[in-house]
Amino acid sequence: MEIIANSTASVENYKTRIYLLASMADAKNCNLTEFESQMLDAKSQNFKSDYLWVESVDHVSYFVILNNENKPQLSIDEYGESVRKMGCDVFNASKSGNTKEVLIVNTIGESDLVKIFMQGFCISQYSFGKYSEKLQGKAFEKVVACNVDSQMIDELNTILQGVFLTKDLINEPNNVCTAEYFAQQAVEALKGTDAVVCVHDKQWIEEQKMGGLLGVNKGSVLPPYFVHIVWNPNHDDSQPVVLVGKGIVFDAGGLSLKPNQYMETMKSDMSGAATVLGVMKIVAESKLPMHIEALIPLTDNRPGENAMALGDILTMHNGKTVEILNADAEGRLILADALSYGTTLNPKLLIDVATLTGAANMAVAEHAAVYFSNVDDEEVNNNLEYVGQAEWEPVVRFPLWKMYDELIKSNMADMKNTGGQYGGAISAAKFLECFVADKPWIHLDIAGSAYFKTKWSYKGVGATGFGVRLLFNFLKELHL
Repeated sequence: MEIIANSTASVENYKTRIYLLASMADAKNCNLTEFESQMLDAKSQNFKSDYLWVESVDHVSYFVILNNENKPQLSIDEYGESVRKMGCDVFNASKSGNTKEVLIVNTIGESDLVKIFMQGFCISQYSFGKYSEKLQGKAFEKVVACNVDSQMIDELNTILQGVFLTKDLINEPNNVCTAEYFAQQAVEALKGTDAVVCVHDKQWIEEQKMGGLLGVNKGSVLPPYFVHIVWNPNHDDSQPVVLVGKGIVFDAGGLSLKPNQYMETMKSDMSGAATVLGVMKIVAESKLPMHIEALIPLTDNRPGENAMALGDILTMHNGKTVEILNADAEGRLILADALSYGTTLNPKLLIDVATLTGAANMAVAEHAAVYFSNVDDEEVNNNLEYVGQAEWEPVVRFPLWKMYDELIKSNMADMKNTGGQYGGAISAAKFLECFVADKPWIHLDIAGSAYFKTKWSYKGVGATGFGVRLLFNFLKELHL
């Protein structure tokens, strides 16, 4: 799918036309035929809807109202999300034919709602039909936007590259998307950009003494990998923002074996890694003028070979010891090593992303994420929440109070890797906190929001791409 801005496009050249209006009355400015005007008037009187369509012999026109004053019961951000969903609805309706191109005509001038509609319309065109022709979607080959800012369209094209890359990797089955495959895709995704991608093998991981990553990998027949991506457009020694993504390419639970109903979607347990790679793709393609590095530890978590056992004690990258009391609390182990390694890069901010705990999913359900932060600058935290609302990838802050340290206290080691029955998302965050060496740090738990078992509007079914738009726009506005 190609999206282009063309303010001189001729309406007559397109069989499918979409008009974005502030009110249905503005349709009179769309150079409609007399038949279209009569049909639209008749439909407007009988249907109270945010969009209507009129069919003629040779084309179909859709009229979409973008005006949050019509929805006073919704906040601005919630209305924006309804516009994304409407973009999906209009796409599904407009793609029912066989046309390859669509024209979207903006009649309301500069408006964030136009951008939001375009997001919903274009993200909806994603499909993962690699393994079945029946599942291949009917995306338009070309979306032509008239009277829109060309810079906005350029950014939308770039963001879609990152979102679709993330979704593809998460949707890929584990018999294809192994740790090695993911590492190869990281190299391929950033080929042709100025980003530097280093893929480290098991020997390097052993040299770094990453006991968490090595411990989880003990149950696998395949080796672990560690991907380090550097984006430093000025080639200077400035402090980077360091992104860390959990890369458990399949999670069987290790010896703490998951029941079947919880294991069937665990190819998605590398969603944090895929999200980070998607963000780095956008950063590099858009040439974001800031120093950003990404760390992605990769392995599967299986009960085979010499699998990590309950009661084992691991020595982590920073020298701290961890008692293993749940082999299915493995994501925090590989993240801990990566965060500890990240502190050696002298970061001005560490951000990790992970499908870490079912507790986070239970707390905020599937359309939001939980985050933790030790960042003193509240403007940073507020901006994360603001961007989350604006992109409708909302995040809810949970506490890091010192009293929760007791949750991971061990009688055998420096800490244990699970905190018991209550506060699961918090105990996982407190565990990670032990490996950030007091560096400014944000932990984003996207469990539940990264992968849907049933189709939902523009997010589709399977991988949602949650967090890619959030993190890129947060980084773009970050001032530290």
